[in-house]
Amino acid sequence: MIRKLVEEVLIFLLPFLLFAGYLALSGRHPRHHAHWEGKVFRLTMAGIVLVILSLVATGLFGERHRGGYVPPHLENGVVVPGRFQ
Repeated sequence: MIRKLVEEVLIFLLPFLLFAGYLALSGRHPRHHAHWEGKVFRLTMAGIVLVILSLVATGLFGERHRGGYVPPHLENGVVVPGRFQ
């Protein structure tokens, strides 16, 4: 669960990181406030769109399990992990 959350946060931050890289490559200082004015809203919207697209793609192309889920249980004193049948 934490891995998926971190992935989505990184996908959201991708437009900001790309813009900061662009500023650095073009010789402007990425931490200067004037370069970010008026662009934060657009970068935020781009990040949200990327997160939504990644969630939709995961839903469409993610792994499907056809059988039911068998929860963890004890068999002969040994814990058998949960699995899909």
